[in-house]
Amino acid sequence: MVGLGKMGLSHHAIVNAHPGIKVVAACDTSAYLTDVLTKYTGLKCYADFDRLLEGESLDAVVISTPSKLHAGMVEKALSRGLHVFCEKPFVLNVADGERLVALAEQKRLVNQVGYHYRFVGAFQEAARVARSGALGQLHHIRAEAYGPVVLRPKGGTWRSAKDEGGGALFDYACHAIDAMNFMVGPPSAVSGVVLGSVFSRDVDDEVYCTLHYGEGMSGQLSVNWSDESFRKMSTKVSIWGRNGRVTADRQECQIYLREAHPGLPDVRKGWTVRYTTDLTEEVWFYLRGEEYSAQIDYFAKSIEQGRTDGQSTFRSALETDRVASMILAQHRGEVPGSQAPVAAAASQGLWSRLFGG
Repeated sequence: MVGLGKMGLSHHAIVNAHPGIKVVAACDTSAYLTDVLTKYTGLKCYADFDRLLEGESLDAVVISTPSKLHAGMVEKALSRGLHVFCEKPFVLNVADGERLVALAEQKRLVNQVGYHYRFVGAFQEAARVARSGALGQLHHIRAEAYGPVVLRPKGGTWRSAKDEGGGALFDYACHAIDAMNFMVGPPSAVSGVVLGSVFSRDVDDEVYCTLHYGEGMSGQLSVNWSDESFRKMSTKVSIWGRNGRVTADRQECQIYLREAHPGLPDVRKGWTVRYTTDLTEEVWFYLRGEEYSAQIDYFAKSIEQGRTDGQSTFRSALETDRVASMILAQHRGEVPGSQAPVAAAASQGLWSRLFGG
């Protein structure tokens, strides 16, 4: 376990309870934290990642450090032949991501990024509906994410530092972007970008933009992590097609079909509502939500099965980083309007495979 902040401690609790995994060591620069863990749990802790790698015989690492450290740590772990689970965002630089994707695939190592919405039952159901063809030709997708992360102008953490966390775009909006990619594939371009600061000095607290896909499909992204009207992060994705729409959030998936469709034989004409509680398989350990345990279990099973092309891989996470980089580039005026490049050929290829367009 590398990094023992909020997410690191959550992952530690889940991994430590997993019947197929043994946590042998942890790493964090906070001596107080590691001393307490060692004293009361017996866990061997290091202050230096290189010393951990040299001193332990490992199969895999879980990296939950500040975003700017991901690339270097992931590369060192892969170079030693270790399977890697890395918290999101994958990297802050697309070139780093491309190099790490190639390295992981060359070494045939299991690689996964912590985009937990891919393991939420309602979002999985929305993806199934979108890919089924039952909505007809898709013409619009909208993702919203709001929550109370930065609520005052003074103070802050690494998340609100430009070179460490990347602001709301890379730390918050990436969840919504990845959910959209999961359901309909990545966009080919962005336009109308607004990156605004509400309280932060160095980074954006809100992100708004238009996304452009193949076949004339459009999208909207709306993100604000300075909204205290929400108790915690709230994310919703809606997709419209000629034959209906689907909307999903953490709690439920709402489906509306103008006419029944053979692609969804279990969904009738009109409204169908399915709840996450009915769509979610039980997990052995619950902390914050089943999806957090489900993604760790998926990582463990991928190692057992030798599955290197599964869900939420480095390659899919890199697509999310590409979109975030497109948004940032368009905001800076480095690309003209909706002509921002994003490996358009790859994006259109995915679109064709999913929807036959």
